[in-house]
Amino acid sequence: METTYAQMNATEPDLDSLGQAYDDLNRDFDGATSGAERLSVVQRWDQIRREFGTWEALVGARFAQDTTCENAQTAKGRHSEIRPTITSMDVEFQKRLLASKHRPDLQQSLGSHAFDIWANDVSTFDPCIEQDLVSESKLSTEYTQLIASAKINFRGETLNLAGLRKYTTDKDRSVRKEALAATYGFLEGVGGDVDRIFDELVGLRHDMALKMGCENFVELGYRRMSRLDYGRSDVATFRREVLRQVVPLVAQLRGLQAERLGIDKVMGWDAGLYAKDGNPKPHGDHDWMLKQAQLMFDDLDPRIGKFFAMMVRRELLDLKTREGKAGGGFCTYFADYGVPFVFANFNGTDGDVRVFTHEIGHAFQGFSSSDDRLLDCVWPSYDAAEIHSMSLEFLTYPQMDKFFAEEAGEFRWNHLAGALAFLPYGVAGDHFQHLIYEEPKASPARRHEMWRQMESKYMPDLDWGDIGYAAKGGRWQFQGHYFGAPFYYIDYTLAQTCAMQFWLACEEDQAAALERYVGLCKLGGNAPFQTLVAQAGLTSPFEEGCLDRVVQRAAQALFS
Repeated sequence: METTYAQMNATEPDLDSLGQAYDDLNRDFDGATSGAERLSVVQRWDQIRREFGTWEALVGARFAQDTTCENAQTAKGRHSEIRPTITSMDVEFQKRLLASKHRPDLQQSLGSHAFDIWANDVSTFDPCIEQDLVSESKLSTEYTQLIASAKINFRGETLNLAGLRKYTTDKDRSVRKEALAATYGFLEGVGGDVDRIFDELVGLRHDMALKMGCENFVELGYRRMSRLDYGRSDVATFRREVLRQVVPLVAQLRGLQAERLGIDKVMGWDAGLYAKDGNPKPHGDHDWMLKQAQLMFDDLDPRIGKFFAMMVRRELLDLKTREGKAGGGFCTYFADYGVPFVFANFNGTDGDVRVFTHEIGHAFQGFSSSDDRLLDCVWPSYDAAEIHSMSLEFLTYPQMDKFFAEEAGEFRWNHLAGALAFLPYGVAGDHFQHLIYEEPKASPARRHEMWRQMESKYMPDLDWGDIGYAAKGGRWQFQGHYFGAPFYYIDYTLAQTCAMQFWLACEEDQAAALERYVGLCKLGGNAPFQTLVAQAGLTSPFEEGCLDRVVQRAAQALFS
């Protein structure tokens, strides 16, 4: 009988018992007299990590579902406290694997990439930063709770940020502006606390980097993102490509957008709207959308359709927005059960289809690679993982009539325009974080100025008008990745570059493109980013000219 999400549980680790289990692992690995015995010890370690990972994922998901729940808060706090201790235990075992005289034989069985992952993990941790990691996690949780606490009175309703967001793309321009002003009014009210949290996070991360022998957090941050086959210079090359190729095209696109909206200039409150009568909206509610999604995935590919039916049947989707629920969307994975879980916040806009399809892309990949491989190789690093999610958004283009009927073409136009416009924003966020951690003692005012500089460089046509908190550089405070996962954000832009290549492939041969996509999903985390990109037949984002073809084709599609 299948276990539903509500029936899933995992026991909180007892550190004393877990410590003894790791002592046993270390002893048995050291005393193993054959390759089979050593592999058996590694498999035991992997199972321990799966059990802890399941508890960790359940704690994170249930806290996100209700950030006001005391039990969820307690469990989340407990996780913050014990996670670094368990990391320390893992690192000690990883050091044994790396230093073993039998490493060549182990690599034959487990793959060399696993050892590269472990070597990187070891380089990111030392017992001297253990308490700093506890503090970092608690500060990130505090930020999540603060943003989730929004209760904004708007036109007779009390809304959280996800609920208010739908009004920022209302066809009535005055409503859009009022909604954006209310959004930034909330942020301004909590902005002092956000600045304090971020200041403490930056200070902690800088201190950890120094303790780990790094000049600043940038180097340590790259390691924590498991960037095994590229570095800062590669990312800088990509940012230059976006600046050269995409920023001018987006400026032209804003001009076309203004014409479509019948206005003189696209202001900050107009940026998300592409049609005068309003962006297309799904033609039904949550339950209707699930039924339409099943039809979509069945038509797209039977493998994805079967997977999605399982997700619905086992209640592995939480898509409705509600009070106290964390914002945004994510996918997590319950290793003991071999299934993913998708979290989102529907608000009745076209964004529901985008975020939902995006997270299902993550989920399908995780499920596709949930075989007998090591846990470390089920999921790739975040840069590669975002290819699966963003590509599915493009691969489902032919199915969009199921949600938008005769407005499906308008949805595709909007999505493509938004995908292009996102690239400058995404690289601005990455460049911003480099500046932040290269100047860790900067004041909050200086950080806001850094963000204004990034908007001026990568989004020169952006005009906030009299939305004061946004105009003074406050937008970055809404981006939770900067608080909980530094240097993550560039991964979306790298993946978007790859996903748009899947879009081109889909136009040429839908079936062949899907086979390449499913094949990439099955690879999971068996290789680093650039190797996976090459194996999928894609051009690396770090090659000069990587965007030339997709930008040319996108311009044809948008301006024809």
